[in-house]
Amino acid sequence: MDKKIKIGIIKETKIPIDRRVVFPPVLAKRLNDEYDNIEVKVQKSDIRAFKDEEYEELGLPVVDDVSDCDVLFGVKEVKIDALIPNKTYFFFSHTAKKQEYNKPLLKAVIEKGITLIDHEYLTDKNGIRLVAFGYWAGIVGAYNGMRAWGLKTGQFDIPPAHTFHDKKEMFEHINKMDLNPIKIVITGGGRVATGASETLKAFGIKEVIPEDFLTREYDYPVFTKLDPCHYVRHKDGKEFDLKYFFTHPDEFVSTFEAYTRTANMYVAAHFWDPRSPKFFTPDQTKNPEFKIKVVADISCDVDNAPVGTTLRASTIDEPFYDFNPETGKEEPAFSSDKNITVMAVDNLPGELPRDASMSFGEAMLEKVIPSLAGEDEDGIIERATIVKNGKLTERFSYLEDWVNS
Repeated sequence: MDKKIKIGIIKETKIPIDRRVVFPPVLAKRLNDEYDNIEVKVQKSDIRAFKDEEYEELGLPVVDDVSDCDVLFGVKEVKIDALIPNKTYFFFSHTAKKQEYNKPLLKAVIEKGITLIDHEYLTDKNGIRLVAFGYWAGIVGAYNGMRAWGLKTGQFDIPPAHTFHDKKEMFEHINKMDLNPIKIVITGGGRVATGASETLKAFGIKEVIPEDFLTREYDYPVFTKLDPCHYVRHKDGKEFDLKYFFTHPDEFVSTFEAYTRTANMYVAAHFWDPRSPKFFTPDQTKNPEFKIKVVADISCDVDNAPVGTTLRASTIDEPFYDFNPETGKEEPAFSSDKNITVMAVDNLPGELPRDASMSFGEAMLEKVIPSLAGEDEDGIIERATIVKNGKLTERFSYLEDWVNS
C-alpha cells in the first residue's frame, strides 16, 4: 500500500517534563529514508534529550508547527490544549485502565475526532508487547535504590542517574566501588527485573539462588531474583502453576514475609494484578524482624498498594521519602534510622533519556512502522487503537460508560 504519510515527532508537553523521544535523530533519519511514502518532521523542543541541531544536521526539518502532519508521535500524555483535531496520535495515554486523572484527556481525544494509538497496547498476536521502556526503568530503579542505600547508611554518595550522559558512563562510575555486605531481593522476571539485575551486577553484587539467600550469611553483597513461585503459594496447598496463578491470582497468598526478615533492600520489578496478594502490608513493617530499610518500588502501584511502604509516586528531582512504620505516615527522606526509605519514581527511564529513546525507537522502527506504512496484516495497529476518528473502538468500548460518567 503506497499511502503517503507525514509523520511529526512532537514536543513533550506533560509536566513534570520528560526528555525522551520516540525517534532519536539517527532513527528519524532512517524512518525518513527507508520508506518512500513517509516524510518526517520534528517539532522544536528545548527539553528533548536530543537537540534540534542534531536533527537538522541529518537534514530533517525542525519546525514550530506540525499541524500539517498526519501521524504524531510522542512519549507521554499530550496536554489537552496541545491536541490537534482529527489527527492520529501515538503516545502512552494511561486511559485504558480507567485512570481517573486522564479521563479528561480521553474525552478531549474523542471530542476532537482524534485517532489514539497507545504504545502500551502495541503487541504481537500472543499479546507480547512490542515496544516498552521497562528495561530502562529497571536499570535506573536499581541504581536509585543503591543511591538511597548509600545515603541512608552514609557508606557512599553517588550522583543522580540523570547527571550521566548514558548508561555506559553510569556503569563506569559504579564499577569502581567497593561495597559492604548487603542483601537485596528483586521481585519480577521480565524486562524490568532484567534491567535491575544488570545494574546490581555492575555494582559488583553477586546473584544467588533464593534458597541460599534465605539460609546463608555472606561477607560480600548479594542479590536474589524471585519469580512468583517464590513469593506466593496456593491457599489450599496445590502445586504451583504459573499459568494458573496468572488466571486465578486471588486463590494465592503471599510468602514474601520470609524475605522481609532477610533482605536489607527490596527492588519491586514485578507486574502486579490487583487480585493478587500483597507483598507486605504497612502493619508488617512494625515487626521487629522486618529488616528491609530501603524499598526501590519500580513497579510503583499506588492504588491499593501491594508494597505497603509506597504511599505515593516520587519524582526525578525528589526521588526519596521515608515511611514511618509506627505511624504509617510519610516523613522526610533519611530523617530517622527507624524509618524505611522509599524510591517510587514513576518515570524512571526519563533519567537516561538518550539510551531509553534509542532502544524504544529501534523497536518501533522494526516492529511497528511496517504495519503503519503498509498493510496492518497482523493487527498490530488495530489492537492498540483506543479511539478511531473520535469513537472508541470495539476492543476498548468498555470505557464508554466510564468516560461519559
